[in-house]
Amino acid sequence: MRAAQGLLDQIHGITSRPWTLMEVCGGQTHALLRHGIDQLLPEAISLIHGPGCPVCVTATERIDRALTLAEQPGVSLCSYGDMLRVPGSNGRDLLSLRASGADVRVVYAPLDVLDLARRHPERQVVFFAVGFETTAPATALLAQRALAEELNNLQLLVAHVRVAPVLDQLLGDPACAVQGVLAAGHVCTVMGAGELQSLVRRHQRPVVITGFSAVELLEAILQCVQQLERGEKRLENAYTKAVAAEGNQEAQRLLARVFEPIDTTWRGLGPIKGGGYRLRPPFDRLEQGALERNNPCHNVSTEADCPSGLVLQGLMRPNQCPNYGTLCTPDSPLGAPMVSSEGACAAYHRYQR
Repeated sequence: MRAAQGLLDQIHGITSRPWTLMEVCGGQTHALLRHGIDQLLPEAISLIHGPGCPVCVTATERIDRALTLAEQPGVSLCSYGDMLRVPGSNGRDLLSLRASGADVRVVYAPLDVLDLARRHPERQVVFFAVGFETTAPATALLAQRALAEELNNLQLLVAHVRVAPVLDQLLGDPACAVQGVLAAGHVCTVMGAGELQSLVRRHQRPVVITGFSAVELLEAILQCVQQLERGEKRLENAYTKAVAAEGNQEAQRLLARVFEPIDTTWRGLGPIKGGGYRLRPPFDRLEQGALERNNPCHNVSTEADCPSGLVLQGLMRPNQCPNYGTLCTPDSPLGAPMVSSEGACAAYHRYQR
């Protein structure tokens, strides 16, 4: 507590003008609100909550595909828990399908899907794979094992997305108000600092890698504000206990072996150049919907009555939405940012903003 107060005092002491910072990770958004950091910072510092929730940005087309698969006889569809409540284009979700009898299962690790496919060779097992570069290596390992064991009843519906390309697009928008970025430490543990260094050079904004505790976040905010006050634009690492400059090279090699980057659609944001992954040969034989490889989705529709795109870009705070806390709550969500445990709307509701 004393360390956090000291950092807050330093931030207040050096802030001489308004600054707008964006944190990219949904876990960091929740931590900032849980610790009340957003309310303790100087009024001159504004925090924008970026598109740091992979569940929230999964394309509607991919969710609709998962819903269609789950309805088919003989199919067991597996994914992480948050995905079950994200609505598709017609408002349905996987949880309601499971309630009506579909075989929809929550898994905690991709290799759980491998075990399910081994034990039930009579069923077609589909893993709905979502997440940033943090979870993609585990999906890549699943693909390697499935191919090596020649499991004919396991397929992947891949919806992994990449952080650096979406940051590149957001920061390159002339209307972007972000002056400094708090980068997602968990992604950097895998990918290292190279992509972020390129972003700093292209967009001339300070970027600070940080973790999730109150002290780590305040240290990153302090470093970012110090740079802004001095007119500096550098990449700094405030999460050295977990992030090395080169990242996890074993995980990077695994990603490069199994996946290739593609242009893909982020829900609420539209097409992002290089913003996703797909399976590369020979792993693509596992890909559910492989016929779509040369026809990437461009569905940018969002939920009815949900301005999720504005929230994900930081152009609207969750509590500025007319449906926030009334028609849209965690128990009856209208859109993905209120569903996910990392969504900005869920964070605002949980911590009463």
